[in-house]
Amino acid sequence: MTIALPSGETIPALGMGTWMMAEDLAHRAGEIAALRAGLDLGLTLIDTAEMYAGGAAEALVGEAIAGRRDEVFLVSKVLPGNASATGTVRACESSLRRLGTDRIDLYLLHWRGRFPLAQTLDGFAALAEAGKIRHWGVSNLELADMQELTALPGFCQTDQILYNLSRRGPEHDLMPWLASQGIPIMAYSPVEQGRLLDDPLLAEIGRRHDATAAQVALAWVLRLPYVNAIPKAGSVEHVRENAAALSLRLSEQDLADLDRAYPPPAGPEPLAML
Repeated sequence: MTIALPSGETIPALGMGTWMMAEDLAHRAGEIAALRAGLDLGLTLIDTAEMYAGGAAEALVGEAIAGRRDEVFLVSKVLPGNASATGTVRACESSLRRLGTDRIDLYLLHWRGRFPLAQTLDGFAALAEAGKIRHWGVSNLELADMQELTALPGFCQTDQILYNLSRRGPEHDLMPWLASQGIPIMAYSPVEQGRLLDDPLLAEIGRRHDATAAQVALAWVLRLPYVNAIPKAGSVEHVRENAAALSLRLSEQDLADLDRAYPPPAGPEPLAML
């Protein structure tokens, strides 16, 4: 399964996140093995950020993809406090050193901060011209922010947002608007950091399909053609479980049951963040 970016390039519908990785050296070997296993399974989009573990997550990703860089669609993010025109360039260059690569495929503004969006886009443009990034996008931007952003020069490739069964607020206005603009969303925390896994309904729907609750939660996020998901998986077993969600198709009954348990928003809601 793939989704199309505004550039016309396609990316995997299911990738791998790295938030909260590289925080414990005892888990490092397992985390690297999980990322490499994910590449073997076709989960070739890896998302990271300069913020994660103070840059250590980027270094971990760099080690995991060493010798396999051309297989990977690599995503990283600049902190808003660094997102001036020149600060964005410096931050990206530091990320490139940690990642051990000469380019980032998709570079995102992590959330909106004090610098005008136009300054950040100037930094993105300079990086693209230098070949240090291939595409740019944003994360955690509300509808009004996105409307302001898309009035500026350049082409935003995604808005990475918190989206899962328990976080359906974006469905009211942000997601329909993004879809109308041809801008996909990248869903982080698609299983709500594991909190959805204890829901008996997800377990019951999983039994109908010989699947796990996590696979049901992922399949629900992936039901939309303009959404991809980036769950974290810190073990090979976990990444294999996530990959199997790609073959799960929820029925109309499943979706109706989930709508009753997790109703869509009745009106606008502020964009949630974790």
